[in-house]
Amino acid sequence: MESIAERMALAGIVLPAQRQAQGNYVPFIMDGSYLWISGQVSNFDGRAVTGTIGDDLDLAAGQAAARLSGLNLLAQMAAALDGDLERIRQVVRVTGHVQVAADFVGIPAVMNGCSDLLVEALGARGRHSRTSVGAYRLPGGHAVEVDAVIRIAQG
Repeated sequence: MESIAERMALAGIVLPAQRQAQGNYVPFIMDGSYLWISGQVSNFDGRAVTGTIGDDLDLAAGQAAARLSGLNLLAQMAAALDGDLERIRQVVRVTGHVQVAADFVGIPAVMNGCSDLLVEALGARGRHSRTSVGAYRLPGGHAVEVDAVIRIAQG
């Protein structure tokens, strides 16, 4: 059985630097067997993906933005677990917020960019329950923001 690090290396998945909180909150909280990750936006090492899906961004661009948000989730997981992603037992829940035009209804398809990444990186441990919500505006005009709850092994 290959490790998460091996899966990620084979898939060419490179994590960004951990994003620091942009306000009076923390990027993650560990509570017993659960890790709660604060909202992660579509930004990769300072390069923001902003815009409105169905207006100035198409579905493919939205999925790419959701993937970037997922990479930031993984970076926060790595930071919380001191780099030991093998402690992840299951991504339990992902909530995705997608900045969309009024008539855009493909919100779940956008969020597949994040969900597919988590399964690609973590295998079966990356499969999760999910809620996808359309939003008029997200922080900084980012196209996507996601948060997650992860069940972990005690360290």
